[in-house]
Amino acid sequence: MRTLILLASWLLLPLGSAALAQPGLVIHPVPNGVLYSQHNDDYTVRVRQAGGEWQELFEYSVQVDLDKVRDASMVTFDFGGTVEVAVRKNNGAVQQVRIRPLSYGLRPRQEGNTVYFTLDRPRKVSVEFNGDKLQNLHLFANALETEKPNPKDPHVLYFGPGIHTPPDLPGSVINVPSNTTVYLAGGAVLRAKLLVDHAENVRIIGRGILDQPERGIEVTFSRNVTIEGLIVRNPQHYTVYGGQSEHLTIRNLKTFSSKPWSDGIDLMSCSDVLVDDVFLRTSDDCVALYGHRWQFYGSSRNITVQNSTLWADVAHPTNIGLHGNTTHPGDTIEHITFRNIDILEHDEDDPNYQGCLAVSCGDLNLVRDIHYEDIRIEDFEEGQLFNLRVLNNPKYNTGPGRNIEHVVFKNISYSGNLANPSVLQGLSGAGQVRDVRFENLRLNGRPVLDAAAGNIHVGEFTQEVSFKR
Repeated sequence: MRTLILLASWLLLPLGSAALAQPGLVIHPVPNGVLYSQHNDDYTVRVRQAGGEWQELFEYSVQVDLDKVRDASMVTFDFGGTVEVAVRKNNGAVQQVRIRPLSYGLRPRQEGNTVYFTLDRPRKVSVEFNGDKLQNLHLFANALETEKPNPKDPHVLYFGPGIHTPPDLPGSVINVPSNTTVYLAGGAVLRAKLLVDHAENVRIIGRGILDQPERGIEVTFSRNVTIEGLIVRNPQHYTVYGGQSEHLTIRNLKTFSSKPWSDGIDLMSCSDVLVDDVFLRTSDDCVALYGHRWQFYGSSRNITVQNSTLWADVAHPTNIGLHGNTTHPGDTIEHITFRNIDILEHDEDDPNYQGCLAVSCGDLNLVRDIHYEDIRIEDFEEGQLFNLRVLNNPKYNTGPGRNIEHVVFKNISYSGNLANPSVLQGLSGAGQVRDVRFENLRLNGRPVLDAAAGNIHVGEFTQEVSFKR
Protein backbone atom coordinates (compact mmCIF):
# COMPACT_ATOMS: atom_id res chain seq x y z
CA MET A 1 0.00 0.00 0.00
CA ARG A 2 2.81 2.45 0.70
CA THR A 3 3.67 2.35 -2.99
CA LEU A 4 0.53 4.44 -3.47
CA ILE A 5 2.38 7.52 -2.32
CA LEU A 6 2.73 8.59 -5.93
CA LEU A 7 4.79 11.71 -5.49
CA ALA A 8 6.60 11.02 -8.74
CA SER A 9 3.44 11.83 -10.68
CA TRP A 10 3.51 15.55 -9.93
CA LEU A 11 2.91 17.40 -13.18
CA LEU A 12 1.99 20.94 -12.24
CA LEU A 13 1.13 24.20 -13.82
CA PRO A 14 3.77 26.84 -13.03
CA LEU A 15 2.10 28.19 -9.92
CA GLY A 16 5.19 28.03 -7.75
CA SER A 17 6.40 25.54 -5.21
CA ALA A 18 3.83 26.68 -2.67
CA ALA A 19 0.12 26.97 -3.30
CA LEU A 20 -0.14 30.02 -1.05
CA ALA A 21 -1.02 33.02 -3.24
CA GLN A 22 -0.83 35.45 -0.32
CA PRO A 23 -1.49 35.25 3.43
CA GLY A 24 -4.99 34.03 4.05
CA LEU A 25 -5.64 32.93 0.45
CA VAL A 26 -4.66 29.51 -0.93
CA ILE A 27 -5.06 28.63 -4.59
CA HIS A 28 -4.17 25.03 -5.24
CA PRO A 29 -2.08 23.91 -8.23
CA VAL A 30 -3.65 22.17 -11.22
CA PRO A 31 -2.03 19.12 -12.84
CA ASN A 32 -1.05 19.57 -16.48
CA GLY A 33 -3.06 16.53 -17.50
CA VAL A 34 -6.21 18.21 -16.21
CA LEU A 35 -5.66 21.48 -18.04
CA TYR A 36 -7.19 20.61 -21.39
CA SER A 37 -9.42 17.65 -20.63
CA GLN A 38 -11.31 19.16 -17.69
CA HIS A 39 -11.33 22.92 -18.23
CA ASN A 40 -14.52 24.86 -18.92
CA ASP A 41 -14.11 28.31 -20.44
CA ASP A 42 -17.71 29.50 -19.89
CA TYR A 43 -16.40 31.72 -17.09
CA THR A 44 -13.21 33.43 -15.98
CA VAL A 45 -12.96 33.57 -12.19
CA ARG A 46 -10.55 35.58 -10.05
CA VAL A 47 -10.20 36.12 -6.31
CA ARG A 48 -8.25 38.53 -4.09
CA GLN A 49 -7.97 39.71 -0.54
CA ALA A 50 -8.61 43.35 0.21
CA GLY A 51 -5.87 45.43 -1.38
CA GLY A 52 -4.21 42.37 -2.91
CA GLU A 53 -3.57 41.26 -6.45
CA TRP A 54 -6.17 39.35 -8.38
CA GLN A 55 -5.43 35.61 -8.60
CA GLU A 56 -6.91 33.49 -11.39
CA LEU A 57 -8.68 30.22 -10.58
CA PHE A 58 -8.96 27.08 -12.68
CA GLU A 59 -12.51 26.49 -13.93
CA TYR A 60 -13.10 22.75 -13.83
CA SER A 61 -15.76 21.17 -16.04
CA VAL A 62 -18.31 19.10 -14.09
CA GLN A 63 -21.20 17.17 -15.55
CA VAL A 64 -24.70 17.59 -14.13
CA ASP A 65 -28.27 16.42 -14.76
CA LEU A 66 -28.91 12.87 -15.95
CA ASP A 67 -31.95 13.91 -18.02
CA LYS A 68 -29.80 15.99 -20.37
CA VAL A 69 -26.17 16.03 -19.30
CA ARG A 70 -24.61 19.50 -19.33
CA ASP A 71 -21.12 20.83 -18.65
CA ALA A 72 -21.23 23.17 -15.68
CA SER A 73 -18.21 24.84 -14.04
CA MET A 74 -16.53 24.59 -10.64
CA VAL A 75 -13.78 26.56 -8.88
CA THR A 76 -12.32 26.11 -5.43
CA PHE A 77 -9.91 27.86 -3.06
CA ASP A 78 -9.21 28.29 0.67
CA PHE A 79 -9.19 31.56 2.56
CA GLY A 80 -9.33 33.31 5.89
CA GLY A 81 -10.73 36.77 6.55
CA THR A 82 -12.49 38.43 3.61
CA VAL A 83 -12.08 37.99 -0.13
CA GLU A 84 -13.55 39.56 -3.25
CA VAL A 85 -14.56 37.35 -6.16
CA ALA A 86 -14.89 38.38 -9.81
CA VAL A 87 -16.79 36.21 -12.30
CA ARG A 88 -16.82 37.07 -16.00
CA LYS A 89 -19.33 35.38 -18.28
CA ASN A 90 -17.47 34.70 -21.53
CA ASN A 91 -20.40 33.79 -23.77
CA GLY A 92 -23.33 36.12 -24.33
CA ALA A 93 -24.56 39.19 -22.53
CA VAL A 94 -25.55 39.30 -18.86
CA GLN A 95 -29.17 40.26 -18.30
CA GLN A 96 -29.53 38.91 -14.79
CA VAL A 97 -27.45 37.13 -12.14
CA ARG A 98 -28.22 35.49 -8.83
CA ILE A 99 -26.13 33.66 -6.26
CA ARG A 100 -27.71 30.73 -4.47
CA PRO A 101 -28.57 29.62 -1.86
CA LEU A 102 -30.66 32.78 -1.72
CA SER A 103 -30.65 32.56 2.09
CA TYR A 104 -27.02 33.76 2.07
CA GLY A 105 -28.15 37.17 0.85
CA LEU A 106 -25.20 37.65 -1.51
CA ARG A 107 -25.83 40.61 -3.83
CA PRO A 108 -23.37 40.82 -6.73
CA ARG A 109 -22.28 44.07 -8.34
CA GLN A 110 -22.29 44.01 -12.14
CA GLU A 111 -19.92 45.76 -14.53
CA GLY A 112 -20.58 44.66 -18.10
CA ASN A 113 -20.16 40.89 -18.29
CA THR A 114 -18.38 40.68 -14.91
CA VAL A 115 -19.96 40.45 -11.49
CA TYR A 116 -18.23 41.04 -8.16
CA PHE A 117 -19.16 39.88 -4.68
CA THR A 118 -17.51 39.56 -1.27
CA LEU A 119 -17.20 36.54 1.02
CA ASP A 120 -16.45 36.89 4.72
CA ARG A 121 -16.78 33.20 5.61
CA PRO A 122 -16.50 29.82 3.88
CA ARG A 123 -19.31 29.34 1.38
CA LYS A 124 -20.48 26.90 -1.30
CA VAL A 125 -22.50 28.82 -3.86
CA SER A 126 -23.99 28.62 -7.34
CA VAL A 127 -23.54 31.68 -9.58
CA GLU A 128 -26.27 31.67 -12.22
CA PHE A 129 -26.51 34.02 -15.18
CA ASN A 130 -29.79 34.64 -17.00
CA GLY A 131 -31.56 31.93 -15.02
CA ASP A 132 -29.29 29.13 -16.26
CA LYS A 133 -29.00 26.43 -13.55
CA LEU A 134 -27.43 23.80 -15.82
CA GLN A 135 -24.37 25.62 -17.17
CA ASN A 136 -23.72 27.60 -14.03
CA LEU A 137 -20.64 28.21 -11.91
CA HIS A 138 -20.15 26.40 -8.59
CA LEU A 139 -17.76 28.15 -6.22
CA PHE A 140 -16.39 26.33 -3.18
CA ALA A 141 -14.62 28.69 -0.80
CA ASN A 142 -13.15 26.58 2.01
CA ALA A 143 -11.64 27.59 5.30
CA LEU A 144 -7.87 27.36 5.50
CA GLU A 145 -6.60 23.88 6.24
CA THR A 146 -5.44 23.31 9.79
CA GLU A 147 -3.84 19.90 9.26
CA LYS A 148 -1.45 18.47 6.69
CA PRO A 149 -0.15 15.02 7.63
CA ASN A 150 3.48 14.03 7.25
CA PRO A 151 3.80 12.02 3.99
CA LYS A 152 6.52 9.90 5.62
CA ASP A 153 4.23 8.78 8.43
CA PRO A 154 3.69 4.99 7.99
CA HIS A 155 0.02 5.46 8.89
CA VAL A 156 -0.58 8.03 6.14
CA LEU A 157 -1.48 7.44 2.49
CA TYR A 158 -0.39 10.73 0.99
CA PHE A 159 -1.38 11.95 -2.47
CA GLY A 160 0.40 15.15 -3.38
CA PRO A 161 -0.56 17.54 -6.18
CA GLY A 162 -0.78 15.73 -9.52
CA ILE A 163 -2.82 13.07 -11.28
CA HIS A 164 -2.83 9.67 -9.61
CA THR A 165 -4.10 6.72 -11.63
CA PRO A 166 -2.97 3.56 -9.84
CA PRO A 167 -2.21 1.18 -12.74
CA ASP A 168 -1.86 -2.03 -10.76
CA LEU A 169 -5.16 -2.01 -8.87
CA PRO A 170 -8.10 -4.06 -10.19
CA GLY A 171 -10.95 -1.66 -10.81
CA SER A 172 -8.86 1.19 -9.41
CA VAL A 173 -9.84 0.40 -5.81
CA ILE A 174 -7.63 1.50 -2.92
CA ASN A 175 -8.22 -0.50 0.26
CA VAL A 176 -7.76 1.64 3.34
CA PRO A 177 -6.76 -0.31 6.47
CA SER A 178 -7.50 0.54 10.09
CA ASN A 179 -5.68 3.37 11.85
CA THR A 180 -4.89 5.15 8.59
CA THR A 181 -5.18 8.72 7.36
CA VAL A 182 -5.68 9.20 3.63
CA TYR A 183 -4.68 12.71 2.57
CA LEU A 184 -5.41 14.26 -0.82
CA ALA A 185 -3.55 17.54 -1.00
CA GLY A 186 -5.01 20.49 -2.83
CA GLY A 187 -4.16 19.90 -6.48
CA ALA A 188 -4.29 16.11 -6.15
CA VAL A 189 -6.58 14.28 -8.59
CA LEU A 190 -7.09 10.62 -7.67
CA ARG A 191 -8.79 8.37 -10.22
CA ALA A 192 -9.75 5.53 -7.91
CA LYS A 193 -12.32 4.47 -5.34
CA LEU A 194 -11.43 4.48 -1.65
CA LEU A 195 -12.70 1.38 0.15
CA VAL A 196 -12.88 1.20 3.95
CA ASP A 197 -14.00 -2.35 4.75
CA HIS A 198 -13.95 -4.06 8.17
CA ALA A 199 -11.76 -1.23 9.44
CA GLU A 200 -11.77 1.37 12.18
CA ASN A 201 -10.18 4.70 13.02
CA VAL A 202 -9.84 5.91 9.43
CA ARG A 203 -9.65 9.51 8.22
CA ILE A 204 -9.98 10.59 4.58
CA ILE A 205 -9.20 14.29 4.36
CA GLY A 206 -7.75 17.06 2.23
CA ARG A 207 -8.65 19.43 -0.59
CA GLY A 208 -8.07 17.07 -3.51
CA ILE A 209 -10.47 15.58 -6.06
CA LEU A 210 -11.68 12.01 -6.52
CA ASP A 211 -12.17 11.99 -10.28
CA GLN A 212 -14.78 9.77 -11.97
CA PRO A 213 -14.38 6.72 -9.72
CA GLU A 214 -16.68 3.69 -9.77
CA ARG A 215 -17.89 5.09 -6.46
CA GLY A 216 -16.28 7.81 -4.42
CA ILE A 217 -15.84 6.27 -0.99
CA GLU A 218 -17.23 3.01 0.40
CA VAL A 219 -17.46 2.48 4.15
CA THR A 220 -18.64 -1.05 4.94
CA PHE A 221 -18.67 -2.98 8.24
CA SER A 222 -16.49 -0.24 9.77
CA ARG A 223 -16.49 2.25 12.62
CA ASN A 224 -14.93 5.59 13.53
CA VAL A 225 -14.48 6.89 9.99
CA THR A 226 -14.14 10.57 9.04
CA ILE A 227 -14.43 11.99 5.51
CA GLU A 228 -13.66 15.68 5.20
CA GLY A 229 -12.87 18.35 2.63
CA LEU A 230 -12.79 16.43 -0.66
CA ILE A 231 -14.49 17.04 -4.00
CA VAL A 232 -15.89 14.06 -5.90
CA ARG A 233 -16.26 14.67 -9.61
CA ASN A 234 -18.79 12.55 -11.49
CA PRO A 235 -18.68 9.10 -9.87
CA GLN A 236 -20.28 6.27 -11.82
CA HIS A 237 -22.44 5.33 -8.82
CA TYR A 238 -22.77 6.71 -5.25
CA THR A 239 -20.44 9.35 -3.82
CA VAL A 240 -20.44 7.82 -0.31
CA TYR A 241 -21.76 4.29 0.10
CA GLY A 242 -22.20 3.30 3.73
CA GLY A 243 -23.16 -0.19 4.86
CA GLN A 244 -23.54 -1.61 8.39
CA SER A 245 -21.15 0.96 9.83
CA GLU A 246 -21.22 3.25 12.86
CA HIS A 247 -19.66 6.46 14.07
CA LEU A 248 -19.26 7.97 10.61
CA THR A 249 -18.58 11.69 10.10
CA ILE A 250 -18.83 13.36 6.68
CA ARG A 251 -17.92 17.03 6.62
CA ASN A 252 -17.30 19.64 3.89
CA LEU A 253 -17.77 17.10 1.09
CA LYS A 254 -18.67 18.39 -2.39
CA THR A 255 -19.92 16.24 -5.26
CA PHE A 256 -21.38 16.28 -8.76
CA SER A 257 -23.00 13.36 -10.58
CA SER A 258 -24.81 12.75 -13.87
CA LYS A 259 -25.06 8.95 -14.10
CA PRO A 260 -27.96 6.59 -13.33
CA TRP A 261 -28.08 5.75 -9.60
CA SER A 262 -25.37 8.29 -8.87
CA ASP A 263 -26.75 9.19 -5.43
CA GLY A 264 -24.84 11.40 -3.05
CA ILE A 265 -24.73 9.76 0.40
CA ASP A 266 -26.59 6.44 0.77
CA LEU A 267 -26.48 4.69 4.13
CA MET A 268 -27.78 1.16 4.72
CA SER A 269 -28.02 -0.16 8.30
CA CYS A 270 -25.79 2.61 9.68
CA SER A 271 -25.91 4.36 13.04
CA ASP A 272 -24.38 7.34 14.82
CA VAL A 273 -23.68 9.39 11.70
CA LEU A 274 -23.02 13.12 11.31
CA VAL A 275 -23.21 14.75 7.87
CA ASP A 276 -22.21 18.40 8.18
CA ASP A 277 -21.56 21.25 5.73
CA VAL A 278 -21.82 19.26 2.49
CA PHE A 279 -22.81 20.32 -1.03
CA LEU A 280 -24.42 17.49 -2.99
CA ARG A 281 -25.53 18.00 -6.60
CA THR A 282 -26.67 14.60 -7.77
CA SER A 283 -28.67 12.81 -10.47
CA ASP A 284 -30.40 10.60 -7.94
CA ASP A 285 -31.15 11.02 -4.23
CA CYS A 286 -28.83 13.43 -2.45
CA VAL A 287 -29.19 11.65 0.90
CA ALA A 288 -30.93 8.27 1.28
CA LEU A 289 -31.26 6.37 4.57
CA TYR A 290 -32.35 2.73 4.60
CA GLY A 291 -32.40 -0.39 6.74
CA HIS A 292 -31.23 -3.69 5.27
CA ARG A 293 -30.07 -3.73 1.64
CA TRP A 294 -27.84 -6.17 -0.19
CA GLN A 295 -25.31 -7.66 2.26
CA PHE A 296 -26.01 -5.13 5.03
CA TYR A 297 -28.31 -5.95 7.94
CA GLY A 298 -29.70 -4.07 10.89
CA SER A 299 -31.57 -0.92 11.81
CA SER A 300 -30.46 2.67 11.21
CA ARG A 301 -30.54 5.30 13.93
CA ASN A 302 -29.02 8.50 15.30
CA ILE A 303 -28.25 10.20 11.99
CA THR A 304 -27.96 13.99 11.60
CA VAL A 305 -27.60 15.95 8.36
CA GLN A 306 -27.02 19.64 8.93
CA ASN A 307 -25.69 22.96 7.58
CA SER A 308 -25.77 21.68 4.01
CA THR A 309 -26.96 22.36 0.45
CA LEU A 310 -28.83 19.65 -1.47
CA TRP A 311 -29.44 19.82 -5.22
CA ALA A 312 -31.24 16.83 -6.77
CA ASP A 313 -31.25 17.20 -10.55
CA VAL A 314 -33.12 13.89 -10.46
CA ALA A 315 -35.08 12.27 -7.58
CA HIS A 316 -35.11 13.36 -3.92
CA PRO A 317 -32.97 15.76 -1.92
CA THR A 318 -33.78 13.55 1.09
CA ASN A 319 -35.30 10.05 1.17
CA ILE A 320 -35.86 7.70 4.10
CA GLY A 321 -37.05 4.14 4.52
CA LEU A 322 -37.56 2.43 1.17
CA HIS A 323 -35.38 -0.66 1.72
CA GLY A 324 -35.49 -3.05 4.68
CA ASN A 325 -35.66 -6.70 5.72
CA THR A 326 -38.81 -8.82 5.36
CA THR A 327 -37.17 -12.04 6.57
CA HIS A 328 -37.77 -11.06 10.23
CA PRO A 329 -40.11 -8.60 12.01
CA GLY A 330 -38.43 -5.65 10.30
CA ASP A 331 -35.84 -2.89 10.78
CA THR A 332 -36.31 0.40 12.60
CA ILE A 333 -35.11 3.71 11.18
CA GLU A 334 -35.23 6.26 13.98
CA HIS A 335 -33.83 9.42 15.53
CA ILE A 336 -33.09 11.13 12.21
CA THR A 337 -32.53 14.91 11.99
CA PHE A 338 -32.23 17.21 8.98
CA ARG A 339 -31.31 20.69 10.21
CA ASN A 340 -30.37 24.00 8.54
CA ILE A 341 -30.62 22.80 4.94
CA ASP A 342 -30.98 24.70 1.64
CA ILE A 343 -32.67 22.69 -1.12
CA LEU A 344 -31.92 24.11 -4.57
CA GLU A 345 -33.55 21.54 -6.86
CA HIS A 346 -35.92 18.56 -6.98
CA ASP A 347 -36.91 17.01 -10.32
CA GLU A 348 -38.87 13.75 -10.30
CA ASP A 349 -41.50 12.95 -12.93
CA ASP A 350 -42.74 9.74 -11.25
CA PRO A 351 -45.58 10.83 -8.91
CA ASN A 352 -44.96 7.77 -6.73
CA TYR A 353 -41.45 8.97 -5.87
CA GLN A 354 -41.67 12.70 -5.34
CA GLY A 355 -40.89 14.76 -2.27
CA CYS A 356 -38.11 17.10 -1.20
CA LEU A 357 -38.60 15.70 2.28
CA ALA A 358 -39.66 12.11 1.62
CA VAL A 359 -40.31 9.06 3.78
CA SER A 360 -41.12 6.01 1.63
CA CYS A 361 -41.67 3.28 4.20
CA GLY A 362 -41.49 -0.25 2.77
CA ASP A 363 -40.05 -3.70 3.52
CA LEU A 364 -41.42 -3.93 7.10
CA ASN A 365 -39.50 -0.84 8.16
CA LEU A 366 -40.73 1.17 11.13
CA VAL A 367 -39.75 4.82 10.63
CA ARG A 368 -40.07 7.07 13.68
CA ASP A 369 -38.78 10.16 15.44
CA ILE A 370 -37.85 12.13 12.32
CA HIS A 371 -37.12 15.83 12.75
CA TYR A 372 -36.82 18.41 9.94
CA GLU A 373 -35.92 21.92 11.11
CA ASP A 374 -34.88 25.17 9.43
CA ILE A 375 -35.23 23.87 5.87
CA ARG A 376 -35.36 26.44 3.04
CA ILE A 377 -36.71 25.06 -0.25
CA GLU A 378 -36.27 27.15 -3.38
CA ASP A 379 -38.49 26.64 -6.41
CA PHE A 380 -37.79 23.43 -8.29
CA GLU A 381 -38.50 21.69 -11.58
CA GLU A 382 -41.04 19.02 -10.60
CA GLY A 383 -42.10 17.25 -7.42
CA GLN A 384 -43.62 17.73 -3.98
CA LEU A 385 -42.54 19.37 -0.76
CA PHE A 386 -43.57 16.50 1.54
CA ASN A 387 -44.25 12.85 0.77
CA LEU A 388 -44.83 10.51 3.72
CA ARG A 389 -46.18 7.14 2.61
CA VAL A 390 -46.29 3.57 3.85
CA LEU A 391 -46.09 1.46 0.70
CA ASN A 392 -45.35 -1.84 -0.98
CA ASN A 393 -43.94 -1.34 -4.46
CA PRO A 394 -42.94 -4.64 -6.14
CA LYS A 395 -40.29 -2.78 -8.11
CA TYR A 396 -38.33 -2.11 -4.91
CA ASN A 397 -40.02 -3.96 -2.04
CA THR A 398 -40.68 -7.53 -0.98
CA GLY A 399 -43.29 -6.44 1.56
CA PRO A 400 -45.15 -3.42 2.96
CA GLY A 401 -43.79 -1.00 5.50
CA ARG A 402 -44.94 -0.73 9.06
CA ASN A 403 -45.71 2.68 10.53
CA ILE A 404 -44.32 6.18 10.09
CA GLU A 405 -44.53 7.80 13.54
CA HIS A 406 -43.62 11.08 15.22
CA VAL A 407 -42.47 13.35 12.39
CA VAL A 408 -41.85 17.06 13.03
CA PHE A 409 -41.52 19.73 10.34
CA LYS A 410 -40.37 22.94 12.04
CA ASN A 411 -39.47 26.24 10.35
CA ILE A 412 -39.88 24.92 6.81
CA SER A 413 -40.19 27.52 4.04
CA TYR A 414 -40.87 27.20 0.33
CA SER A 415 -40.44 30.00 -2.20
CA GLY A 416 -42.03 29.10 -5.52
CA ASN A 417 -45.11 27.98 -7.39
CA LEU A 418 -44.23 24.69 -9.10
CA ALA A 419 -44.74 22.18 -6.26
CA ASN A 420 -47.33 19.45 -6.74
CA PRO A 421 -49.67 18.67 -3.83
CA SER A 422 -47.86 16.97 -0.96
CA VAL A 423 -49.03 13.54 0.25
CA LEU A 424 -49.42 11.92 3.68
CA GLN A 425 -50.73 8.39 3.11
CA GLY A 426 -50.83 5.16 5.11
CA LEU A 427 -51.34 1.72 3.60
CA SER A 428 -53.46 -0.24 6.08
CA GLY A 429 -54.33 -0.57 9.73
CA ALA A 430 -50.91 -2.15 10.22
CA GLY A 431 -49.12 0.49 8.15
CA GLN A 432 -50.15 3.97 9.27
CA VAL A 433 -48.80 7.51 9.26
CA ARG A 434 -49.20 8.85 12.81
CA ASP A 435 -48.38 12.06 14.67
CA VAL A 436 -47.12 14.49 12.01
CA ARG A 437 -46.59 18.03 13.28
CA PHE A 438 -46.06 21.16 11.20
CA GLU A 439 -44.69 24.13 13.16
CA ASN A 440 -44.17 27.44 11.36
CA LEU A 441 -44.57 26.09 7.82
CA ARG A 442 -44.49 28.97 5.33
CA LEU A 443 -45.27 29.02 1.62
CA ASN A 444 -44.02 32.18 -0.08
CA GLY A 445 -43.93 33.87 3.32
CA ARG A 446 -47.50 32.95 4.27
CA PRO A 447 -48.06 30.82 7.38
CA VAL A 448 -49.83 27.48 6.85
CA LEU A 449 -52.31 26.49 9.54
CA ASP A 450 -54.11 23.58 7.88
CA ALA A 451 -53.57 20.93 5.21
CA ALA A 452 -55.60 22.73 2.55
CA ALA A 453 -53.55 25.93 2.89
CA GLY A 454 -50.37 23.86 2.57
CA ASN A 455 -51.62 22.01 -0.53
CA ILE A 456 -51.22 18.76 1.43
CA HIS A 457 -53.37 15.71 0.72
CA VAL A 458 -54.00 13.71 3.89
CA GLY A 459 -55.04 10.22 2.81
CA GLU A 460 -56.29 7.08 4.50
CA PHE A 461 -54.67 5.46 7.52
CA THR A 462 -53.25 8.81 8.62
CA GLN A 463 -53.76 10.12 12.16
CA GLU A 464 -52.88 13.14 14.27
CA VAL A 465 -51.74 15.69 11.70
CA SER A 466 -51.41 19.13 13.30
CA PHE A 467 -50.37 22.66 12.33
CA LYS A 468 -49.32 25.62 14.44
CA ARG A 469 -47.39 28.86 14.08
